[in-house]
Amino acid sequence: MKKVLTIAGSDSSGGAGIQTDLKTFAAIGVYGMSAITAITAQNTLGVKRVERVSASMVKDQIRAVFEDIEVDAVKIGMLSEIDIIEAVRDCMDIYRPPFVVLDPVMVSTSGFDLLNSQAKRVLLEGLIPLVDLITPNLAEAACILNLMGRGGLLIDSCESMEVAGRLISGHTGKNVLVKGGHLLDRPCDVLVTADARVYRYDHQRIETKNTHGTGCTLSSAIAANVAKGYDLEEAVFRAKDFISMAIENSLDIGRGCGPTNPMGEIYKSLGMV
Repeated sequence: MKKVLTIAGSDSSGGAGIQTDLKTFAAIGVYGMSAITAITAQNTLGVKRVERVSASMVKDQIRAVFEDIEVDAVKIGMLSEIDIIEAVRDCMDIYRPPFVVLDPVMVSTSGFDLLNSQAKRVLLEGLIPLVDLITPNLAEAACILNLMGRGGLLIDSCESMEVAGRLISGHTGKNVLVKGGHLLDRPCDVLVTADARVYRYDHQRIETKNTHGTGCTLSSAIAANVAKGYDLEEAVFRAKDFISMAIENSLDIGRGCGPTNPMGEIYKSLGMV
C-alpha cells in the first residue's frame, strides 16, 4: 500500500485539515500519516481560535515518520507561523520525498487570516522551491502574485487564471493548479505545468453551501493519486472527480457551511446513507 503524509492543522469540527486529509487518503486507498502544525477551534460557522504546535514538535513528528516509513507523497496544508514553515522546509530538504503538494492556506473561507505577511513571504521564498505542485485558490493566487511584485491582475475567469498560473509557475519553476471554485460563473481549475503546458478542468457547479474542506480534500486527493502512480495531469483529473463526489455527498450538519464528504461513496456502499 502506498503511504502519504499530511502536514497540516487540526479541525475540531472534522471537516477540513488533518481530519479530512486522512478520510480522503482512506477513501482513495492509500495509508495516511500526519504531522499536526496547529490546533484550531472551529466549526461550520468559522474559525474561533488557532493555537500553534511548537516548531520542534512539528519537526519531530515529520522525522518520526520518515525515519521509519517510506513516504510516497506529502500534502502540506496550514502552516501558521514562520518557524513552523522553516521546520517543514528543513525536513523537506533533508528527506526529499518523491512528490510534495502545497495547499498555500493563507485565509480561511470565513475570512480568518491564517498567515501573516512575513510568513507568506517565507512560504514563497523558502518552502515553495522544495515542492512539486502549488494549489492556490483565487485569493491565494492574487496574494502570491502580489508577493512577486506582480499584483493588480484581476483573477475572475479561466483566462485570467491561466495568466496567473503562468506568472506563478514562471517565477517559481513549479507546477501550479489555480482553483476557480469561487468564480461567479461555471467553475474551472487551471493547471500550468513547470514546462508551460496548460490543462483546464471544467465542472458543473453543485448547488450546496456545504463545501467546508474542499481545498484540503482536493490537494490530498492529488497527493494520493500521484502516490498510486498516476502522472500529474491524470492525478488532478481523478482528484477533481473525487472532490465533485465529495461535494455531491456533502453533509448538512451544523448551522453554517457543512463539510464535504470524502467517504460518501463508501458510506453509500455500506448502506449508511
